[in-house]
Amino acid sequence: MSVIGLNHYNLRADRATLDTLRDFYVNVVGLELGYRPPFQSAGYWLYAGAQAILHLSQARPGEVRPSHVVNTFDHMAFSCENAADMERRLTDAQVRYSRRYVPLTRQLQLFLADPAGNGVELNFAEPDRDFR
Repeated sequence: MSVIGLNHYNLRADRATLDTLRDFYVNVVGLELGYRPPFQSAGYWLYAGAQAILHLSQARPGEVRPSHVVNTFDHMAFSCENAADMERRLTDAQVRYSRRYVPLTRQLQLFLADPAGNGVELNFAEPDRDFR
């Protein structure tokens, strides 16, 4: 048995933070709010096409990460299209970001943080355009 791909990423937070994250990932990043099974806790599933790639789950009241858990999370990355449109969306939403062009792969990367401070990387593989 082997891994064949990434299914989804899950972020847990209080309800108000979940709503803020939902709005950010839908209105700024461009994911779509979609079907989520009726779990006992509140939350959202955000889709890229037919795949629910980001799950937002409500933390239980008073839930904290155990002190022995080390958080090594740096960022999540999304494959994207239309870099100019995304940069316009980020600017309109007043989201600070940085750009990096990777010459070897001819890829533009945008780096930013979501409203909860999680790192986000947006990748644009558009070899016919010069992003430098």
